[in-house]
Amino acid sequence: MLVRWNDQMWSDVGRALGDFDEMRRRMADFFEGRDFSGPDLGTAPISGAWPRVRLEDDGEQFRLEAVVPGLGEKDISLTLNRNVLTVTGERQLTLPEGYGLQRRERGSVRFSRSIALPGPVDPDKVDAKVRDGLLTVTLPRAEEAKPKQITVESA
Repeated sequence: MLVRWNDQMWSDVGRALGDFDEMRRRMADFFEGRDFSGPDLGTAPISGAWPRVRLEDDGEQFRLEAVVPGLGEKDISLTLNRNVLTVTGERQLTLPEGYGLQRRERGSVRFSRSIALPGPVDPDKVDAKVRDGLLTVTLPRAEEAKPKQITVESA
């Protein structure tokens, strides 16, 4: 049987278009109802170094600042064990009454981060405050760890 070249060409093009149409249908089925507005963190722990911290030492005390957006004093817990400060927290996002979710770029999270301090601190004098998404922890050095001036006497 003889087939004209044009008929064969259109047959191949028709098959290719059919394959593309099948792929389009499969992708539409796969992506149906999915939200691609951003990562959905759910309540899974955050990996890596989060929250970001800054630790300063002025000789008398250590000062730690951590960026914790959306968290208040009830959402954060601090534990001091020897020379390690552990910051844990959880952020639960809930919608106000009568609102529906349109886009979510920030989800609920749980985290825990331990920071080794460069020296011993006085646990009774530790002070922590959170304001505008910034956690500030003041950790006074223990008396035995503070630098001491030694006078030199002649013999």
